[in-house]
Amino acid sequence: MAKEATIQKKQQEVNALKEKMESANSVVLLDYLGLSVAEIDELRTKLIEEGCEMAVIKNNIIRRAAQEAGFEPLADETIGPNAVVFSNEDSVSAAKVIYEFAKEHSSIDLKVGVVDGEYMDHERIQKIATIPTREELLTMFARGILEPVKNVAVALKLHSENLENDNG
Repeated sequence: MAKEATIQKKQQEVNALKEKMESANSVVLLDYLGLSVAEIDELRTKLIEEGCEMAVIKNNIIRRAAQEAGFEPLADETIGPNAVVFSNEDSVSAAKVIYEFAKEHSSIDLKVGVVDGEYMDHERIQKIATIPTREELLTMFARGILEPVKNVAVALKLHSENLENDNG
């Protein structure tokens, strides 16, 4: 009976993780070996600030949940110490936070991920991590729209001042 209860408990963990994987905008695996508890807490805090969640889960549970969610390539990467990071707001925020954190903590490795349902190998997830966030893109877009308007306004003001000086 105890064995059945254990199997049932593990299946519940797999189901819960599968649901999280399916509902998240992105799921990222990282190797955290070599980080101290304080550094892991620092990383968790930074992730939470960006709407992400990090969990250290047994590889068997990760593997089975990834397979059930249809993320087989992710399941193949569950070797060694892994943490799973879920991004529920911005698709690239988890990868960005880990990528930036890894610049100061060489012992962390952004392994692979699934972003908007698409598997990203190590190289692609690294590239995704350098993409600006949604807010940064919106700021860049707004700046791109406002700059020409500002230039026209300055030009019109200078032109009207020139006309006043010529007529004055």
